Amino acid sequence: MTETVSKSDLPITAQPARDKPWLFRTYAGHSTAKKSNELYRTNLSKGQTGLSVAFDLPTQTGYDSDHILARGEVGKVGVPVCHLGDMRALFDEIPLEQMNTSMTINATAPWLLSLYIAVAEEQGADVSRLQGTVQNDLVKEYLSRGTYICPPKPSLAMITDVAAYTREHLPKWNPMNVCSYHLQEAGATPEQELAFALATAIAVLDDLKNKVPEAAFPAMVGRISFFVNAGIRFVTELCKMRAFTELWDEICRDRYGIEEAKYRRFRYGVQVNSLGLTEQQPENNVYRILIEMLAVTLSKNARARAVQLPAWNEALGLPRPWDQQWSLRMQQIMAYETDLLEYGDLFDGNPAVAAKVEALKEGARSELAQIDTMGGAIASIDYMKSRLVEANAARIGRIEAEETIVVGVNRWQQGESSPLTAGDGGIMVVDPAVEADQVARLNDWRSSRDEARVSAALEALRQAASKGENVMPASIEAAKAGVTTGEWAGVMRAVHGEYRGPTGVAANPSNRTEGLDDIREAVDQASRKLGRRLKFVVGKPGLDGHSNGAEQIAFRARDCGMDITYEGIRLTPEQIVSRALEESAHVVGVSILSGSHIPLVEELMERMRAAGLADVPVLVGGIIPDDDAQRLLGYGVARVYTPKDFELNRIMMDIVGLAAPDDAAA
Repeated sequence: MTETVSKSDLPITAQPARDKPWLFRTYAGHSTAKKSNELYRTNLSKGQTGLSVAFDLPTQTGYDSDHILARGEVGKVGVPVCHLGDMRALFDEIPLEQMNTSMTINATAPWLLSLYIAVAEEQGADVSRLQGTVQNDLVKEYLSRGTYICPPKPSLAMITDVAAYTREHLPKWNPMNVCSYHLQEAGATPEQELAFALATAIAVLDDLKNKVPEAAFPAMVGRISFFVNAGIRFVTELCKMRAFTELWDEICRDRYGIEEAKYRRFRYGVQVNSLGLTEQQPENNVYRILIEMLAVTLSKNARARAVQLPAWNEALGLPRPWDQQWSLRMQQIMAYETDLLEYGDLFDGNPAVAAKVEALKEGARSELAQIDTMGGAIASIDYMKSRLVEANAARIGRIEAEETIVVGVNRWQQGESSPLTAGDGGIMVVDPAVEADQVARLNDWRSSRDEARVSAALEALRQAASKGENVMPASIEAAKAGVTTGEWAGVMRAVHGEYRGPTGVAANPSNRTEGLDDIREAVDQASRKLGRRLKFVVGKPGLDGHSNGAEQIAFRARDCGMDITYEGIRLTPEQIVSRALEESAHVVGVSILSGSHIPLVEELMERMRAAGLADVPVLVGGIIPDDDAQRLLGYGVARVYTPKDFELNRIMMDIVGLAAPDDAAA
């Protein structure tokens, strides 16, 4: 007789417990606070679990939307926030007590956090329950991003002011993201990325020790977080993250005596690499983004706590909501459709991984030792900047020589036209009227506030900054009083002074002149005809601090034998024209990646003609759509270069040809 077995009698295999997914974020913000708020609420409704706020360049560099340097920059690469009313609109109907908000802000981090706190209080939130992060890393701004305001030492003090204030009042808030992301974007090797980021964290913790009680210091170490980059070299990037976790644990234990393991944990968020996104065959970027995400999610012991992905079309311009949704879905599929979160670390005991991790750690320790002998990160900014420029030059050289293959760029360039870029060009364009609208509302805000309260708040802020007191309490009162971003930063500039960071481009040629003989001869020949050395003035107008392209053009032009002038970022068109006049420039080159190329280049060309320099060729480089490139050529620009123009030697020959046409033809 056969016994019947019911389904209920069968052994049940337990489903593996799943880890909690990382936070899903999308770096977003554009046009106005109201429009950005609509985007945030839409993204949250699609399953995003945290906010990552992108601020426009005037906000990042401490200027109001009506400042002369803000022209053409308002709402382009992020949302403009000039005052409490803007911040209020940005988070309308978003309960901040329930939200985890990352704000990518550095020089004005104390101010934006103050506005955030003021809005949370208006909402009736318990401020002690606020969760999120301000990036608040000024050191990498000097090295790679360029949105600094004040010199390094007072900037370091403001970083630790925020940290000390959050210890008392916002215990769940991360007061700083040590940001290695932009170091890789500036060309850092993995060892440099590790070392320079860790050196920054050491500088911050050394200063913070003097601002918090000794007993509270370990917990504050545990609240420092990191924001990193993951590039296309998948195995190296995975090993880099494991090296980060091990080195940070080592530093916390050996340098600071942190005994509790939870305070030594390397907590990081990530945006995967934008440097490697290509304008050519942009649909390939989807695969790049996915592979790069794997490097920071596969290894459980080095898994990111928050991930934000760029959109496939960011090398073309500003992503549309659909593009951001596509990147969000990539994260959700990885977290919920795969079985990744059901397993422990997949790479423990792997000899290849272990060997690579040790090699990266050894290289990073060597760089850290060098920085330590120079007095730490603050004292080593010039050194680190020059190392980054050299590393980026080497990276570009490998691509030009096809030692590094980039699909669709230096190999397999031929392909079908992408239907993804058909029609609207595959990007979102910010309405130029946004700037006028923002300025009008700013003027309304100023006219409606209590000027006596504003003046008193600014004076209290000045006193606090002058005396070396924590600026957070005075900043929060200034936010509530109606002070603007430009006014807050104006006090900091007045008290601490402004700063111009190193360019990393030395006057003397490097040792990277191999393969440049033909161009050097062409430069010599043109210079003989011109009667003096070919003079090339390179400038970065506006507030865009992404200086990598300008640095590499200046670096290569110098090595080709040109007499270059490159003074770094944040120049007005007037300053660039004045320098071209003073130096009797043969060619002028400008780089703009923020999308403000139309108004800035139009003004530049008008000033060139007014100064009698109409015959001096002007080159423009940046993320410039084809239609805009035609407009720039119509203004009289001689050449327009975009990310697809990666062959710097060809650009060098263009410069020679423009300066001395007959010699180039010969």
